[in-house]
Amino acid sequence: MFRFVLMASLALSGAACSSKASDQQAAAASANSLSTASTSSATTASTSTVKTLPPAAAQAKATEAKTARGFARYSKKLKKEALARGYDKKLVDQVFASLTFHAKVVVADKGQPEFVETLDTYLPKRVNKQRIDMAVKMYQTHQTELKQVEQKYGVPARFVVALWGLESAFGRITGNYSVPSALATLAYEGRREAFFKEEFFLALDILAQGHISLKQMKGSWAGAMGHTQFMPSSFMKYAQDGDGDGHKDIWTNRSDAFASIANYLKTEGWQQGVTWGRQVKLPPNFDFSLVIPKGSKDRAQWLQWWAKSERPLSEWRKLGLTNIDGTALPGRDLKAALVMPDDKKGRAYLAYHNYQTLMHWNRSYYFVSSVGYLADEISRAQSSAPGAATAKKRG
Repeated sequence: MFRFVLMASLALSGAACSSKASDQQAAAASANSLSTASTSSATTASTSTVKTLPPAAAQAKATEAKTARGFARYSKKLKKEALARGYDKKLVDQVFASLTFHAKVVVADKGQPEFVETLDTYLPKRVNKQRIDMAVKMYQTHQTELKQVEQKYGVPARFVVALWGLESAFGRITGNYSVPSALATLAYEGRREAFFKEEFFLALDILAQGHISLKQMKGSWAGAMGHTQFMPSSFMKYAQDGDGDGHKDIWTNRSDAFASIANYLKTEGWQQGVTWGRQVKLPPNFDFSLVIPKGSKDRAQWLQWWAKSERPLSEWRKLGLTNIDGTALPGRDLKAALVMPDDKKGRAYLAYHNYQTLMHWNRSYYFVSSVGYLADEISRAQSSAPGAATAKKRG
């Protein structure tokens, strides 16, 4: 039995957007980013090969009026496909009996709000004092298990906490939509049917493997799940059983969430002993052709542009770049690319290899800047704590 649910309002929390819609990306695309290895997550591709409709057909399909009755017809076809794929009939019956058409999900997917912001206006909101204080508290409170994760995966605990805080407000805002219902609604909506249909079937895989119950499989309207806000495809690739209980539970198990975040970064190439980047000051008459251009069509093109910008820190020093306070750049043998999220009049960052890894999580300069900034604030708080040793500089 299908229920037509017209929500009075749609809570676009950081979790619901997978922290990405507000970072100049559509929430669904952003959630995708996390989802697979193809684009930043996140942001982008399914783990299965899928067929796509021709542009004209896809557009026509997406512009059709979407109704509960139409969703019911669509779901019948989807159920037949699920059975044809070999899913257990009991599971299929249970999931499809629970499906709900969410009209507001369709509205949200078609029209993401656009905001004109700069890092100077964005960072104070995303990484405000309250979030910093909570991040420091969470880092200290869960120090024992975070250190174990850091030792196992080679990813600093401060970055795990930063991503946790920005994605789901430290597990407090994870979304309250049934993930199968949200994904089925988005597949029916049609704009990216192939992608969301595959995510739907991956959600069935997660249920079939017993990691979470159908009742507990909640997430954002875009289908991003749990503390980590993984899409199902990201779950299948990166989720970990952090406490060894036989389940990968990113919804209610903090240890699993920590391990899954760290595993994501490790899998996508995190380099130990190096941080994410640093804000720098440019000299007068600087050659801005050395900056990575904005507007890349995909991650592959962005990486090509990165390669053209990347050079040793020693070369950046010769070009006149300094730390933001005017002091000399580190003398370490590291390479970095130059990033300017707000173009010539905005902030400039020398980005290390781990910046690339964070951009795989979410291909948004603003999001990555917020992760790095929050992680640095955690580090600063630890190094300034009474009795703390001076923090070791890592690039």
